[in-house]
Amino acid sequence: MELSLFAHKYPPLVGVDISSASVKLLELSHNQHGYRVESYAVEMLPADAMQEKEFKNVEAIGQAVERVVKRSRTRSKFGAIAVTGSAVITKVIQMNAGLKEHELVSQIELEAERHIPYPMSEVNIDFHVIGPSPKNPELIDVLLAASRTEVIDTLVEILSLGGITAKVVDIEAYAIERSFSLIADQLPSAGEHQTIAVVDIGSSMTAFSVLHDKTTVYTRDQIFGGKQLTEEIQRRYGLTFEEANLAKKQGGLPEDYVVEVLEPFKDAVVQQISRSLQFYFSSSEYTEVDHIVLAGGTSTLPGLIQRVEEKLGIPATVANPFANMTIAPRVSVPAIHADAPSLMICCGLALRSFNHEHQY
Repeated sequence: MELSLFAHKYPPLVGVDISSASVKLLELSHNQHGYRVESYAVEMLPADAMQEKEFKNVEAIGQAVERVVKRSRTRSKFGAIAVTGSAVITKVIQMNAGLKEHELVSQIELEAERHIPYPMSEVNIDFHVIGPSPKNPELIDVLLAASRTEVIDTLVEILSLGGITAKVVDIEAYAIERSFSLIADQLPSAGEHQTIAVVDIGSSMTAFSVLHDKTTVYTRDQIFGGKQLTEEIQRRYGLTFEEANLAKKQGGLPEDYVVEVLEPFKDAVVQQISRSLQFYFSSSEYTEVDHIVLAGGTSTLPGLIQRVEEKLGIPATVANPFANMTIAPRVSVPAIHADAPSLMICCGLALRSFNHEHQY
């Protein structure tokens, strides 16, 4: 089976995002009026199924994929899935512009051996020609990507257990970049010539991306997420993890919750974003960020967006990639808009069915 990080043309795909706490599925269609959500569902994972981004119980995750497929009622049997940034090596390399395609492929394989610290027999590699190199018109820039074969095989197996054939294995940061195109018009100058940080705060991992002029220029994953708030609620109020998670979303906690638990957690989120920005500035030619886009379930915490703006002095927005989409009758509009900030990666994967002109 051919798997591609950099795709060409596929049958309709569902985007399947496996995070540390849940499996999300999204299917989009497209016509002259724009995109429409056809199918969507979310299934929580058992607590021990994932640890950060490591698969600890493949069978349980496969069963969750099967449930999410049934609940979404999608008819598609093909899927796009993503590897996390820490599981993939990407590098822009320069190649001779005059090479024919078969020559380019063999040259890239030789070049890959120099850049990838694993035996070639243990990795899947793919490449995407970006275009003429700004440094030298006789060269082209090529984006090389490699991931351990065992990681790819596990993802393919998980989808297969749920009845989905993996057609695309993507990279999370590029899925975020693709769905960013849907929210750009909600931002100043529609993101043109702007430097924008996208902070996707999941349950236990935060994916931090910086896009300049709508193109990813920096990514970093860190262990931090909404699970830390759930665990603090659990510890302080003597609840089970499930009870604490429900109370976090639905309320009903004691009066001291806001001051003693929620406010310090919001400060911790701001501190994490601030730290990521410092890492970015220390390794980049750009010295400021024009806007912050918050994504992931944690982004909707009451008052978080205001805290980020106030402490960091940078305007911020909560991501909603569905703002300009129509929704099929069988999809719950309140549910998908409530989950919208958590669906950036899933949405970017579902878009793989259409974005032929700028595919990763």
